[in-house]
Amino acid sequence: MLRPTLAAVLVAAGLTAVAPPAPAQAADSAPIGFAAVNALGQNGTTGGAGGPTVTATTTAQFLDYIARPGPYVIQVTGTITLPTGSSDGMHNVTSDKTILGVGANARLVGGGLNIGVPVDDDVTTPPANAVHNVIIRNIALTGATDDLINVQMFSHHVWIDHNDLSNGDDGAVDIKRGSDYVTVSWNRFHDHDKTSLVGHDDDNAAQDVGRLRVTYHHNFFDGSDQRNPRVRFSPLVHVYNNYYDDPSYGIASTMDSGLWVEGNYFYSVNNPARVDFSGDLGRLVQRDNILVACNHAIEVRGSVPDPRTYYPYTADPASSVPTTVPAGAGVGKI
Repeated sequence: MLRPTLAAVLVAAGLTAVAPPAPAQAADSAPIGFAAVNALGQNGTTGGAGGPTVTATTTAQFLDYIARPGPYVIQVTGTITLPTGSSDGMHNVTSDKTILGVGANARLVGGGLNIGVPVDDDVTTPPANAVHNVIIRNIALTGATDDLINVQMFSHHVWIDHNDLSNGDDGAVDIKRGSDYVTVSWNRFHDHDKTSLVGHDDDNAAQDVGRLRVTYHHNFFDGSDQRNPRVRFSPLVHVYNNYYDDPSYGIASTMDSGLWVEGNYFYSVNNPARVDFSGDLGRLVQRDNILVACNHAIEVRGSVPDPRTYYPYTADPASSVPTTVPAGAGVGKI
């Protein structure tokens, strides 16, 4: 659909000062948000830094490198097809890995990446072998038969940055089963339904309560229909400076999760952010968001910890988001 100019939507929001278009921001050299926090024996997220740099141009090479022990920087060139086989197309990534697309044309198609040890409902504390310290950057992931990226089973310190995610059969980025200290930044989500789930289900409190701390910033939710994100049990998910363009709903906070929603721009979103959704009510604090052509206000309830008690950050003015986020999000921007 045809979008109005930035000047027009700012006027509709009651804002008269229009800044000139800004260039895309320089890509971050390290994560901002929860993936940068020193916790669980891991000081921030460095991925494969310190290990060898290898290049994958074939499926066999890629699957070999992501399964190896120890740190690796895995450069992906061109299109790699991930087979379905007996894994429903989900392929395990081990700890201390950077998966980095080269240029603007690196693609993973047909399957997805799993960051986590095998699922075990009886494990309710982080296991010694929990997957940790993983970076996925500058890659288009599309056409998975399950999730595009699945973070689960107490995995921690994961940075998902500057990717293009579309057309998966389930989640685009799901974070669940006790995972923690994750940053999802500068990604473009499009042509996708159930975009990003935080928390496995309403009955998974034993693994999820007190964990699932995630930062979403500067993502372009470009018509991604729902779950942008949809959160259970987390004490704090920080959602700031994201651009929401025409999903059916933006954010849902349920099962007493805490959402800090700040400096986002919602255009043509039926429900920008909700606490009364499904399951027990969530908690949500909102600051400095802009809503244009939305059918409902942001729902607020209860108190939520200030993210600055965990990490420093600087939020941009929400009025700049429709310019800076589409210009900077996705592949080929780092």
